Amino acid sequence: MENFKRQIKTVRGKLFFTLCIVVISIIVFLILVNNLVLEKYYQYTKSNTLKSVYNKINSYYNGEIQIDNINEELDKIAVSNNFDIIIKDQNDIAVYLSNKDFLSNIRKIIDFWGINKKREYQIIEETESLEIMNIRDVETRINYIFLSGQLDNGYSAYIRLPIASIQESVRISNRFLYLIATIVIVVGGIAIIYISKRFSDPISELNSIAKKMANLDFSHKYNVIDDDEINELGESINAMSEKLEKTIKQLRSTNIELEKDIEKKSKIDEMRKSFISDVSHELKTPIALIQGYSEGLLENVNTDPESRKFYAEVILDESNKMDKLVKQLLELTKLEYEKREFNNRTFNIVELEKEIVRSSKVMIEDKQAKVEIETDDKIDVYADDFYISQIITNYLTNAIKHVKEVNGEKYIKITNKVDSERQKVRVTIFNTGDNISSENLNRIWNRFFKADEARNREDGGSGIGLSIVRAIMNNYGDDYGVENKENGVEFYFEIDTIQLEENK
Repeated sequence: MENFKRQIKTVRGKLFFTLCIVVISIIVFLILVNNLVLEKYYQYTKSNTLKSVYNKINSYYNGEIQIDNINEELDKIAVSNNFDIIIKDQNDIAVYLSNKDFLSNIRKIIDFWGINKKREYQIIEETESLEIMNIRDVETRINYIFLSGQLDNGYSAYIRLPIASIQESVRISNRFLYLIATIVIVVGGIAIIYISKRFSDPISELNSIAKKMANLDFSHKYNVIDDDEINELGESINAMSEKLEKTIKQLRSTNIELEKDIEKKSKIDEMRKSFISDVSHELKTPIALIQGYSEGLLENVNTDPESRKFYAEVILDESNKMDKLVKQLLELTKLEYEKREFNNRTFNIVELEKEIVRSSKVMIEDKQAKVEIETDDKIDVYADDFYISQIITNYLTNAIKHVKEVNGEKYIKITNKVDSERQKVRVTIFNTGDNISSENLNRIWNRFFKADEARNREDGGSGIGLSIVRAIMNNYGDDYGVENKENGVEFYFEIDTIQLEENK
């Protein structure tokens, strides 16, 4: 019983029962229509047929249609339509009779109308020249559609059609529908099982792959065989699996390098423990998000294509974040534990700052902040421009995230102060906003440290940026740091000018 309940909650079970309900509903609808509408529709069409025959008979007797033998023509009409027809002249004498029993009953019927008019028959249509009604013969207990009309030449026409046959037809039709319903349910059930299996098997396979990925098993890949949304999801899962596998391999490689360093330096032991703990925390969230969005896709939380595409994009975005995180960790590890050989060259640091500001335009506009660069147009320095751009980018990004309006001002200011005696350039990036607490002034340089303990995934970053700045500056042996100012916070670092390097 418990297993049956689980099966019902699956995609296959839901699809199977939904299709079954649709098929059964259609069959019930047909049976209801057959019982409630068919007989009335039959009565309506036969009433029109009676009127058509009446008009034809009238045209025979008033001379509109010339025929040699009217009685012979009426015989054909009576036989072909299963009608009983009587034509009487002005003296109430039958000039045509298709059924002798009908003649004997016609007077009883007419008399009966006058006595039981409201109770025993139902008028279908009534005009000046004719009357059509549904009447029941008390003796034979048979229902008829009965037409009584006055012809243009003064004759009276009576046409009768038994409707017991249609009632029997409705019963036969219902029995046939029951038989068809049984066959449709059996055959449809088999077809539905097959169809639901075709839809649910790929989803089950994707679910299995997602669960294996959550356990860091990336050996299974989805076999893409078509061009629909499920196969597009499969392609996304495969791409995500490859990136995650690559990311995990890089992480393992990083751990191996760390273990080698631990053997050489005992002090790294505490760092390794902290490193593994933080990395586990950072990877747990994206993997949980990936699994959650994958399960949302499998459970059809949103059935429209745009929602499924959004879920797949979130999964890929999280895998890209993990890839970026590991690359930053690799770079940080190399900077901290290896003596880096920088690719130093002469470049204009002011131009580099302007380029970084231009590339950050969207973030700056989103914060509605103003950036000011107070410096000369050209200040040459001698350093590795790639790593210096990383420092400036990290400082600027940090300033954009934390800039706030203070005393009606909200801005970020970049300055370059040249110290000719020391042959250094001090680069400062100031932002209006809250000061950093004294206990966090030194902690912000630690890897994975975030002043926001909630670790907001949208604004909080990875917590490695300032650790990379510290590692780069330690390799250069130059000064760097942060200071609280009256209206905000100022980060700074120093780098050699070209003059100093030329003198060395």
